[in-house]
Amino acid sequence: MSWSFDDLTIQHQLNIGLGVVPFFGLGPARVRGAAFIEGPMNVGTPFPLCFGAVNIGPLINPDAPTPFIPGGFCYGPPSNPFSLAVVGSTAVLGNLETAGDVTVGGNLKVQGLVLGSCGGHLLQIKKNFDIPHPSREGWRLRHTCPEGPSNDVYIRGRITNQKEINLPSYWKDFVDVRTITVNLTPIGAQQHVIIEGIDENKIYLQSNEGIPIDCFYHIFAERKDGEKLISEYPGESPADYPGDNSGYSIAGYNYDVR
Repeated sequence: MSWSFDDLTIQHQLNIGLGVVPFFGLGPARVRGAAFIEGPMNVGTPFPLCFGAVNIGPLINPDAPTPFIPGGFCYGPPSNPFSLAVVGSTAVLGNLETAGDVTVGGNLKVQGLVLGSCGGHLLQIKKNFDIPHPSREGWRLRHTCPEGPSNDVYIRGRITNQKEINLPSYWKDFVDVRTITVNLTPIGAQQHVIIEGIDENKIYLQSNEGIPIDCFYHIFAERKDGEKLISEYPGESPADYPGDNSGYSIAGYNYDVR
């Protein structure tokens, strides 16, 4: 037997199915406005299969107002871009699977591993960028970020007819001066260039018998804001890192298993 109502108002509880939710209460102790639906339930666009207790698809109700089009109707994407909108904090107490992208507008905090479906091994995930090739039509160019056991920054360039390399003004407050290393590559001829000295502002060079200096330089130093990186540690996931994990972005903790 079924009934059809124009409007239905329930002043206390809605219970559909045989289940009982103890903390909703029964009889005089019932919670006003509470609802229990045994499920499965479909909201929005009908699902071809039942994936869960609640299946939510894009909005298909043409009477629903939209905040995106003044005076218009919210009838599915793109005017209604979300199937589910949540204001406030949200907790997922089990596993979370997504078949699409995840966009994060704020900080991403992960307490365990993020697992992908393609398998892999330690350090398989690289930090890349991929762009259309600048000089070969129909090709692409992919570069990857360097990786190392310390939190380093670097500068590079060329020095000509000078004996001093000026370091960035902020380096004295940004890096540990004791960790500075310098690589020099003479240009045109051997000049026997050496590092005469290093301070927080400059690198001082010296060449054999005063030969004019012309060389490339590559200078590394370790950041001093925050603790030193612990490159090896016992554990099953990045959550076991013995240092301050809040100081690092671990790309979703997906270095161990992808």
